[in-house]
Amino acid sequence: MAASKASFILFLTFIFVPFLQFAESIVPQQEVEAVVSILAAMNATSWRFNGDNCNLDTISEVPKLSQEANASIGCNCNIENDTNCHVVRITHKFYSLDGVLSPELANLPFLRSFDVAYNYLQGTIPPEWGLTQLEEISLLGNRLTGEIPPELGNITTLTRLDLEANRFSGTIPPDLGRLINLQSLILSSNQLTGRLPITLGQLGNLTNFRINENNFSGSIPDFIQNWRLLSRLEIVASGLTGPIPSNISLLENLNDLRISDISGPTQRFPPLNNATGLIRLILRNCNLSGELPDYIWQVRELELLDTSFNNLVGRISNNILGRSIRLVFLTGNMLSGDIPDALLVNGAAIDLSYNNFTWQGPNQPTCRQNTNIYLNLFRSSSTGNPIQDVLPCNQDTKCPTYACSVHVNCGGNDVTVRESNGRSVFYKGDADVDGGAAKLYESDKNWGFSSTGDFMDDNIFQNTRYVDSLKGNTSLSPLYTTARFSPLTLTYFGYCLENGEYLVNLHFAEIIFTNDSTYRSLGRRIFDIYIQGRRVRRNFNIEDEAGGVERPVVVPFNASVTDKILEIRFYWAGKGTTRFPTRGVYGPLISAIDVNPYFKTCSTGGKKTKKDVYIGVGIGVPCLVLLILVILWRRKCFKGRRTNEKDFEGMEFNTISFSLKQLKSATDNFNPSNKIGEGGFGAVYKGTLSDGTVIAVKQLSAQSRQGNREFLNEIGVISCLQHPNLVKLHGCCIEGDQLLLVYEYLENNSLANALFDLGKNRLMLDWATRLNEDEKTHVSTKVAGTIGYMAPEYALWGYLSDKADVYSFGVLALEIVSGKNNNSYIPTNDCICLLDWACRLETSKHYEELFDERLESRINREEAETMVKVALLCTNGSPSMRPTMTEVVSMLDGKTCVPEIIPEANGYSEDLRFKAMRDFRRERQGQHSYNSGQTQNSNTIQMYTNDSFTQS
Repeated sequence: MAASKASFILFLTFIFVPFLQFAESIVPQQEVEAVVSILAAMNATSWRFNGDNCNLDTISEVPKLSQEANASIGCNCNIENDTNCHVVRITHKFYSLDGVLSPELANLPFLRSFDVAYNYLQGTIPPEWGLTQLEEISLLGNRLTGEIPPELGNITTLTRLDLEANRFSGTIPPDLGRLINLQSLILSSNQLTGRLPITLGQLGNLTNFRINENNFSGSIPDFIQNWRLLSRLEIVASGLTGPIPSNISLLENLNDLRISDISGPTQRFPPLNNATGLIRLILRNCNLSGELPDYIWQVRELELLDTSFNNLVGRISNNILGRSIRLVFLTGNMLSGDIPDALLVNGAAIDLSYNNFTWQGPNQPTCRQNTNIYLNLFRSSSTGNPIQDVLPCNQDTKCPTYACSVHVNCGGNDVTVRESNGRSVFYKGDADVDGGAAKLYESDKNWGFSSTGDFMDDNIFQNTRYVDSLKGNTSLSPLYTTARFSPLTLTYFGYCLENGEYLVNLHFAEIIFTNDSTYRSLGRRIFDIYIQGRRVRRNFNIEDEAGGVERPVVVPFNASVTDKILEIRFYWAGKGTTRFPTRGVYGPLISAIDVNPYFKTCSTGGKKTKKDVYIGVGIGVPCLVLLILVILWRRKCFKGRRTNEKDFEGMEFNTISFSLKQLKSATDNFNPSNKIGEGGFGAVYKGTLSDGTVIAVKQLSAQSRQGNREFLNEIGVISCLQHPNLVKLHGCCIEGDQLLLVYEYLENNSLANALFDLGKNRLMLDWATRLNEDEKTHVSTKVAGTIGYMAPEYALWGYLSDKADVYSFGVLALEIVSGKNNNSYIPTNDCICLLDWACRLETSKHYEELFDERLESRINREEAETMVKVALLCTNGSPSMRPTMTEVVSMLDGKTCVPEIIPEANGYSEDLRFKAMRDFRRERQGQHSYNSGQTQNSNTIQMYTNDSFTQS
């Protein structure tokens, strides 16, 4: 009995002694103070650290923004030869703490893990952290800035460093190459620049490397071959260029490879036949050519294959052994042949849009309904019938009627919207249409959409959350409370449309990110917009465009429909965040689309309680200008001396009145030696008034009624406008049949004279002067109506928009770079003008052939090449493809990159830019009545109508 009792006491002692030891152990005061300081710096005021039991106690209620929210501190009380408990882990994530990082981590010698992901922290990383022995650092999803401190390279114990989704800048410090134990390095979604330091090749234990969405330079380095243990590699829109190194074949442990949106030379499919464990393979927009290798279809564990937007050709292999395949995106290639039945895996989503496959037809397996296969065949073949291409599984593709408008409430229900002009517009909704990784939808209202892609890393396989709505109360119109999304590319298309020019209004409102001081507000949604196959906006950001979240914004574009099809495509080029407010939130978002014609009145589908009339901008703007000018003419500008001349009787002019005698005296009776130019409606002379003022006198033609109109235009407009780039109008003279305008005299003559005159005494402009600043000189542009400067849509059809001036600027920019006149310069080849020659040189990229040879080595070749590229963008044959002047200035200032120029297709758009000039030259050659000394006059189109007053 005694022995039994002794055994029981010994058992209790064995059980409880460790607990008694823990109760007696405490965290050293130095560490307690350090933790308190760290929490205070981060503004974690709702918690208090208890050093007696190593607990993080909550002292006030804290809202949980996520189920993953975690605030805790871990201690280790079993450190050998130490009776104290030591802080080894600090976790505080998903709480939107808005403080800063503390250097006090250096006073926690046993700290191994520091995780403050998904907060609202700002400031920089303290360099004192280099004194720690941390093994894990996660700063994912904050507002941290500055450079990555090189001192982090001293933490040789580090195995995981996650700095994703912050605002870090500068280069990667080479010191990180000393982190020989590092297994995971994640730097995505920052503003890092420069080349990857070669020292990173020393990280032989690396298994996870991600640098998506940065601004790095240089090509993908060869030293990635050293990362033989690498299982996950992500280089998406990183700024690095191709080609993909061939030694990637040495990375046999890869199971997740994502490389996309890299520029560089064309290359074959990289050798990945050794990576037999691949699960996810993305090689999107990498300039790949050739055929898709057969071995890819034999990787048994492969679940996702994305080789979209490359130049792949050939057929898809019939030998498909990988039965794990669930997501296949081959969008935007030149693949051909039949679609093999082996590809149609049950439950898979397969997108073959934008290819050149054999047309399937409604009776083929690919077009069968009610199957468990999600297949998108939008524009998957080229049949010669545009309607057949966008509706591939339809037997009858004839248009019974033609529509002239499209109104879609993207991601929402049917809704009728009362617009500010009083008209009611019916928007057809598509909220009931299930999304999908590969979806082609055709509505009954002559439109549809194609959606491609899967939201990565959201842990939802083949999700259908491709539409969303704004939660809670809002003052937004119903049009903006819903939206459709896409993780890769989303195309809305209209079919059976009348051919002609259209106004496309795209409606946006960011409804996912929040407008508060939490991590949920840190998201950046960036995507590109294409209309009719041309990129019209690059790196479009809804929040920036609208000035905040939950704010509507309408972005207008012009579009030319020539084959009954209108195509509006949104593409995610890898830019923006992917982690806010949760994983897998990124890609294009669109709230609504409305398309209306310029060429006619079109029904809007609303309730017609009164006559609803659509007036296009192309008509409304000139009418508004006409109205304003008439009011100015009658009420403001024309006040002063009454004249008695027949044509101008009763008019009043707000200018100085000069006598004919004064102007004859000033110009020495219009002596030919004082003639300084020839305008479209008369000569210009230099003169000097009796008070010494130097003037320029424009003598309008006395025989032409157009001279009267020119006179009225310049009096009515220039005298009422004051602008540094407009020559000032001093006054006028009306006597008998003489009409004269008196301007300020510009000492350096005109830009045209400086660029094109071959005389010995002409002014020589160096390159710095040709990229001039506002305060240094004036620039006078040609008047509307001069061949070679008018946009084709205006010259041929009279369509006038703000993009017409952009076109004229582009021509002028080419003249500045080349020193040649667009009209008079005819290259030795079969080009019609300077612009025609520039367009052909763009294909070969030999821009230097355009540079003014008289500048020799004094020209800044980089700036000149930029100006040529901008000029070619401005002179695109389609108005909707031209940039805005704001974008032009930003590109010339170097604030934004000049987007890649896609040469005009041979046909409709290209020919229009030069058609008016060819026609005019043929007509002029037939007349044989012009003389070479009046080039500008002979290049002026006589296009005056009853509203010619507004055309000037």
